[in-house]
Amino acid sequence: MVTSVLVANRGEIACRIVRTCRELGIRTVAVHSDADENALHTRVADTAVRLPGAAPADTYLRADLLVKAAVGAGADAVHPGYGFLSENADFARAVLDAGLVWIGPPPEAIEAMASKTRAKQLMGLAPLSPDELTEADLPVLVKAAAGGGGRGMRVVRRLADLPAALEAARAEAASAFGDGEVFVEPYVENGRHVEVQVLADTHGTVWALGTRDCSLQRRHQKVVEEAPAPALPEDLTAQLCELAVRAARAVAYVGAGTVEFLVADGRAHFLEMNTRLQVEHPVTEAVFGLDLVAEQIRVAEGHALAPEPPRARGHAIEARLYAEDPANGWTPQTGTLHRLSVPEGVRLDTGYADGDEIGVHYDPLLAKVVAHAPTRAEAARRLAGALERAAVHGPVTNRDLLVRSLRHEEFTAARMTTGFYDRHLASLTAPAPDPHAPLAAALADARTGPRSRFGGWRNLPSQPQVKRYAVGGEEIEVAYSYGRTGPTADGVRVVHADPDLVVLEIDGVRRRFEVARYGDRVHVNTTTLTALPRFPDPVAQHAPGSLLAPMPGTVVRIADGVVTGSGVQAGEPLLWLEAMKMQHRISAPVTGTLTALPVTEGQQVTVGMLLAVVQAT
Repeated sequence: MVTSVLVANRGEIACRIVRTCRELGIRTVAVHSDADENALHTRVADTAVRLPGAAPADTYLRADLLVKAAVGAGADAVHPGYGFLSENADFARAVLDAGLVWIGPPPEAIEAMASKTRAKQLMGLAPLSPDELTEADLPVLVKAAAGGGGRGMRVVRRLADLPAALEAARAEAASAFGDGEVFVEPYVENGRHVEVQVLADTHGTVWALGTRDCSLQRRHQKVVEEAPAPALPEDLTAQLCELAVRAARAVAYVGAGTVEFLVADGRAHFLEMNTRLQVEHPVTEAVFGLDLVAEQIRVAEGHALAPEPPRARGHAIEARLYAEDPANGWTPQTGTLHRLSVPEGVRLDTGYADGDEIGVHYDPLLAKVVAHAPTRAEAARRLAGALERAAVHGPVTNRDLLVRSLRHEEFTAARMTTGFYDRHLASLTAPAPDPHAPLAAALADARTGPRSRFGGWRNLPSQPQVKRYAVGGEEIEVAYSYGRTGPTADGVRVVHADPDLVVLEIDGVRRRFEVARYGDRVHVNTTTLTALPRFPDPVAQHAPGSLLAPMPGTVVRIADGVVTGSGVQAGEPLLWLEAMKMQHRISAPVTGTLTALPVTEGQQVTVGMLLAVVQAT
């Protein structure tokens, strides 16, 4: 029987595994890089072990360090979570060779399925050869063979773009999974991404725990997932489950895994089998009333599954909350997460607590929010409402995108495909700040500090108080005055104002505005503003054509031939930044001459640092 588990992972999945282990009475051991020394997963586990390494992102890929940590901490089992080494057969063997219990599938099954290329061959399919591609094969998708999550994926629509796509995908895959192998397959546009959760024991039983739909993806990274997949014909659902069970049996699979398909024109196209727990496993847990981590542990202990899985009940939807800025090319965001809370009635899986720092080294996922209800419509309504009322104080997130997606008519009618965001992203991310948020922020600020006691009232008429805020890419100026009864503003009755709560009556309707301020950043309900000085300070000027770092990260590559004084074309790549395991290309904004290139490969940069200057010709 397992008594102590080392969780070979970090973030929300590590916290989620620790939670189940604690419920089962199992001790837990966390591991951490230097960057994660005070991360939440190290605080919730019973003990924690440092993984030494120069590069924080690489330490979780060191099988030798992980096994050494497990043995040294007295653990008798290892759970890999997802990502990192969760689909690495050599790691699984190293765990078993050390006399530890591996909470995952046999190494042989991982080898057969974790490499997407070998998995396709096992299912009677063959990847395309990059050297033999023709225009008729386009578009194609370059994918990492050893992982998922959108890492190492590139869509190629022109043959001329294939070499660069292969190179970028290999680099990203190597950084994320420790394996740079990639392959090429046909890119099916406007299909649905549907997957089947399987769970198998060592006694020959394989469960197909229904379907999940993961069609809402941006940059090939899942954003919203649900179970069961809606509006699928019964015969197609049965076919998918049968294929998934067949795939599991073909490799003598044990534990939890997922078989993924692309459904288009009523047909199912096999994509891959993920030999691990998926990020979106909570929706299956909600529908089937299971704890999949607990089931993984029981299977690893040798327990048998029941002949048939539990009956599915209701519908569940999960939304992934990311720290990323839609107004700035979806760049990952860093900084302090001051507060994260959701209303009761939904599940929150996160790797952060209030006050934690979001760093640059790892995935920008803040949390997963899951709603379960008797029907799909009720689950979508519950989840959208919870996200809308959630307190997310800190870096910019994709919260507005999630709420609008869940309420979009294409989603509510279950007509979404993997091209959903290609069609609707612009409208779903258009800034829509609350027009009364700046006034609420100003009134709350006026009630803070020594002036608040006297309310700022004057016996003689005076100029209105004026405050300035940046919101939604614009600068907004608001004005209010003080009278004998308190602050007033044109067209609005101020019912109540204190530093944390402002109540306004607008056209006869009373509205509450919850306000929180951290430095110059102000959160008013779901609107985030930046307080501006009354008299703007001189701002450091940059030369026209300056390219500034949109995020903190590392300059991993400078394009060949790009040196100061060279001519460049508009859109030509100049350099690549890596942040949170994703590579971001920095390109010339105009055709001209590169007059400055103050960075070098391997250099760490901060937000706003000058990367290059291109003078237009």
